[in-house]
Amino acid sequence: MPLATTGDLITRAATARSAVAAFNVITLEHIEAVVAGAESVGAPVVLQVSENAVKFRYGRLLPLARAAVAAAEAAAVPVALHLDHVQSDALLRQAPDAGFSSVMYDASRLPYTENLAATRAAADWAHAQGLWIEAELGEVGGKNGEGPLDAHAPGARTDPAEARAFVGDSAVDALAVAVGSSHAMTTRTAALDHDLLKELSGTLDVPLVLHGSSGVPDGELAAAVAGGIAKVNVGTALNIAMTGAIREYLASHPDAVDSRRYLTVGREAMVRTVAELTRVVTGTTA
Repeated sequence: MPLATTGDLITRAATARSAVAAFNVITLEHIEAVVAGAESVGAPVVLQVSENAVKFRYGRLLPLARAAVAAAEAAAVPVALHLDHVQSDALLRQAPDAGFSSVMYDASRLPYTENLAATRAAADWAHAQGLWIEAELGEVGGKNGEGPLDAHAPGARTDPAEARAFVGDSAVDALAVAVGSSHAMTTRTAALDHDLLKELSGTLDVPLVLHGSSGVPDGELAAAVAGGIAKVNVGTALNIAMTGAIREYLASHPDAVDSRRYLTVGREAMVRTVAELTRVVTGTTA
């Protein structure tokens, strides 16, 4: 089917007090697994390509983006493309022609005033191109190899009053909030601040996004969606599934050399992870 747009998927989910699962992809196997997992549940999904993934692919966006577009157009469920954690303005400007309908512009590393100025400039440009734009306020952490952040450290959480001002002044379409999760977690032990999430949801009039969801247990994820999260980002969980399955396969097949053998089990493991998490996020029981 035709490419879906992230904004439409998130708006419908937010109106229904539900959420859309968004998975970060690195290889073609990731892309295929995300689509297959979403199809097995019958739910829409967002394929996300991060700036770090682009760097891994020799700095070239189009090869992975073209594969994602092709997979999305062949999917039996709505699939949208999202460019994630963009810090480079040059990369941001490649998004429309590469098939992306949305972008997460990440200036959260900057002091508030600089974050706001950079994000507003990105939002103005993105809207002129018809792109839906997400930003981050607070410190989710765990990007660029620094390891998971102490999500309970002072200053790590998103302040509701500051968030309201930021959303109004930046004109972004969605906000990623720091409520206790962290990127790059390999254990599902994150405890979310649901009181803060409730306050943010009541304060802001844009959809809220949860980053670092791989480290959040199922019950916490479901409660976060009920509390106002409309987009749930997942990345590390796919890599854990893929790597674990491949490691197990190679341990039991030490003479294996055909990469299709172990990539198949890795892809199948990711399909299961996508299906399981999508059910939690969307409340689907089938």
